[in-house]
This record gives sequence, C-alpha cells and structure tokens, in this order.
Amino acid sequence: MFLFYILLYFWNILLKCFQLKFIFMDTVLSAGGPVDSKFLLYKLPKYIRKERPRTGLEYMYMDSLTQAWQLSKFLINRTQSALGQTLNQLYEAYKSKNDSTAYVIYNDDVPHSKHYSWKQGHTKGFLLLDKSQGFWGIHSIPLFPPFPEEGYGYPPTGKQNAQMAICITFRYNQFAEIDKQLLCYNPNIYNCSIPDIFQSDLPNLQKLCVGSALPLVPWRHLSKLQSAEGENFLHFAKSHFFVDDIYVAWMAQQLQTDLLAESWQHDGQELPSNCSLQHHVYNINLIKTPWNSTFSSYYDHSKWCVSWRYEDQWTCIGDLNRAPQQAWRSGGFICTQNQYIYKAFRHMIFHYHSCNNS
Repeated sequence: MFLFYILLYFWNILLKCFQLKFIFMDTVLSAGGPVDSKFLLYKLPKYIRKERPRTGLEYMYMDSLTQAWQLSKFLINRTQSALGQTLNQLYEAYKSKNDSTAYVIYNDDVPHSKHYSWKQGHTKGFLLLDKSQGFWGIHSIPLFPPFPEEGYGYPPTGKQNAQMAICITFRYNQFAEIDKQLLCYNPNIYNCSIPDIFQSDLPNLQKLCVGSALPLVPWRHLSKLQSAEGENFLHFAKSHFFVDDIYVAWMAQQLQTDLLAESWQHDGQELPSNCSLQHHVYNINLIKTPWNSTFSSYYDHSKWCVSWRYEDQWTCIGDLNRAPQQAWRSGGFICTQNQYIYKAFRHMIFHYHSCNNS
C-alpha cells in the first residue's frame, strides 16, 4: 500500500508537468542544452573589432543552467535557436485555435509594413499563456517575430546591429500584473488571441487585442513580479504621459543606484550622461565580448543597464533608448538582482562616459 501511494504521488506530479505544453525545461533546445524557464540572448553585431565579419546571426545565450554567456551552436534564424523553439510554441497555439490558450505579439515596427507606429509604445515582445502559466518575451528586434501563419524566421534588417531578448516563465496569477504593465505600454499589437475565459483576469490585454476603448492610463506603473522558479523581478512601465528619460528620472532614483546604460546611440540622437539628480546615469559606448573583442554602442540596438556599484547587482532589460525623442514614448524595463546576470552584463562594459567626459 505504501508503494502504491508513492507511485500515485509521482504520477500526479507527472500529470501536472504535462498540463502546459510550453513548459521550457527539457523540451526546448537552445545552445545545445535545455532552455530554462528564464533565458537571455544577446545577438552579436555583424562587425566586431579584431574579428572577421560575421553573418550577423550569431548570439550569446545564458540561463540558470549556464549562469554565464556562451555562444549558441545555432544561428538565431534557425528554428533550433532559443527564440525559434520558444516562438514555435506560440505558433502551434495559433494553429490549434484553442480557446484555453492566449497569446499576443507586438512591435512598433511590424513585419511587411511600411507604417511605423510613432503613437504607440516603443515596445517589442510576445507572450503566451494558459490558465496554469505562460511566458513573456521582451526584445529589441524590429520587424520581428513573423506572423504566425508564416512560421519562424529572422529579419535581414536585424543582422547589422546587436540585439537583445529576455524570456521569462510566470505562473498564471502574475499575468494580471503584466496586464496592467502592458496597458501603460500601449503596445502596437499586430497578432493576438485573448479568449473570453481570460477576460476577468486580463481585461486590458483583451481590449488592446481587439482595439476597443481603453481605461484611463496611469502615467507610470511599477510592478513586482515573480517567475515560475520563484525569482523576483521589478518591472517599470511608463506611458506617453511620462515625458522624461526613464533611466534618470525614474529607474536610477527608484533603485537608488547609479546606472551604466547601454542603448542605441547615433550621432546627435543620444542623451549625454546625466549627473543632475542624486543617482547618476552614465552612457556605455564600448562593449567587450567574453572573447575580448569589442563593438561600439553605435552598432548595438539592445537596451539595458546595470548598477555602477557591484554590491547593488541590478540589471534591467527593456525597450527604450536614451534619446530625446524617446522621452515621450511609452515602454519599460524588467529588472533583477540575479548575481549571475549582473556579472555577465557588468563584465561586458569596456568603456563608458562619466559626466565630466560626456
């Protein structure tokens, strides 16, 4: 009888593991191993100093298993890549037309479209969930991902510059908070399905999906989120009513730390390092790979920042550049004090501008 209850116990655990077909562990391959319930990738630029030109499709990858950057065995345009395997789960949900699954894809720069969304959020991402759990992906790649009916692919325009993506698995109860954050974002959704069973928990996403009237949007909203693994995150979301640099005016002061910020910097289109408030923000201008090659922020379309002090260990990844025209755009950042993520990003900083040499 004791053996029977033991077997029953493990059978129930096994059933729970198969309730949601897009659970990451042991099902999705990335750089040759399983994709964790949290992963980051850094797509490298086509041209890196002291190296031969690359294809512009190579990427570094890390999760809780690797705990450090490693070069993926797959190119980012392959279905075997971390993004390819993850998005294929969303595409399968689209094909199934299952009313128990919801998904959203958004980007201010839509595939095949000549229209750029200036009025909506400078945001790029996707999410997929059922009533058990789901994932939220945040990235910096224009014209991505493809429409579900087209299958996975990677835009040629995304090869030249470095790009960033983070994907986190959350239990279902966390998506009520994500729903509030996306209301602030006002993302440009170009493909979605929010069945009626999600309406009470995700009212804003359902309205955004069908294009109906939205409730009053707060000028900013800060949420505490917890991943399916129990890791804590802070998510900053600002609306277009918050007309200021999110790095200086909010994140650095809220986190109570000086920040080193990496974002796309083109001549005349960047904000200088800022020391006007209690906590400062310094622009990174040169990135070093783990293989000691470097590339300029001019060729880096990612948006991230880390705390200047090692002991604070903040890393934030998100949507907005430090640029004057993006002060009035909506968007946000997800932040963590994960020591391995912080170490991976902090060690990539080769040079930054202090306020004295901006």
